[in-house]
Amino acid sequence: MGTRISLNPAGTQCIGAYLAKPTGKPKGGIVVVQEIFGVTPHIRDVTNRFAAAGYVAVAPAFFDYVETDVALSYDRSGIDRGKKLAAEVGLDRAVEAVASAHDSIKSAGKTGVVGFCWGGTVALLSAQRLALPAVSYYGARNTGFLDQPLKAPVIFHFGTTDHSIPAAARQKHREAWPQVPVYEYEHCGHAFNRDVDKNAYNAAAAKLAWQRTLAFFGKELAARA
Repeated sequence: MGTRISLNPAGTQCIGAYLAKPTGKPKGGIVVVQEIFGVTPHIRDVTNRFAAAGYVAVAPAFFDYVETDVALSYDRSGIDRGKKLAAEVGLDRAVEAVASAHDSIKSAGKTGVVGFCWGGTVALLSAQRLALPAVSYYGARNTGFLDQPLKAPVIFHFGTTDHSIPAAARQKHREAWPQVPVYEYEHCGHAFNRDVDKNAYNAAAAKLAWQRTLAFFGKELAARA
């Protein structure tokens, strides 16, 4: 369904991206930020789903900075490798890549960002640094940035049994920004949206979070059109 394109963040090293377009006039653009596993079939599917919902969607291949065409497994070896790659890329370069991805699809209209896990924090930083409306799914690194002001609206999705984001961490989000929706999903752990992983996926929570995500982008991107 989608195609591979190239991005050139801040005029530096080119990286790839997966691009999916809707039929008809787009409602806007969505930058999809991966987990630590790369642009996997799951991330491409999420990108396709946004296209089916009417958005031009692009998923930058952040790990191309280090190694091309990374798509890791969801086991311990994949987690360990993904953490190393994410650390090597760094959050600052990731935000630069989001800015480049945004520029590549800005003809579609206003753009938002959605990110998962590591990407959930990149999405938050995009709202803070790039003024792009953002949806952050289970961003375990968010707490290090809650003292920075928001320049665009954001919502958060968390599972209540996610050991990497305990209740105290989720509460810090509410204390930092009382006006921001912090959605919690009972009996859900980390990566509850990852439908290719039976150990993580929760269908009811994923469906509700998706509905809330589309409602958020439908409101925020239309308001900025």
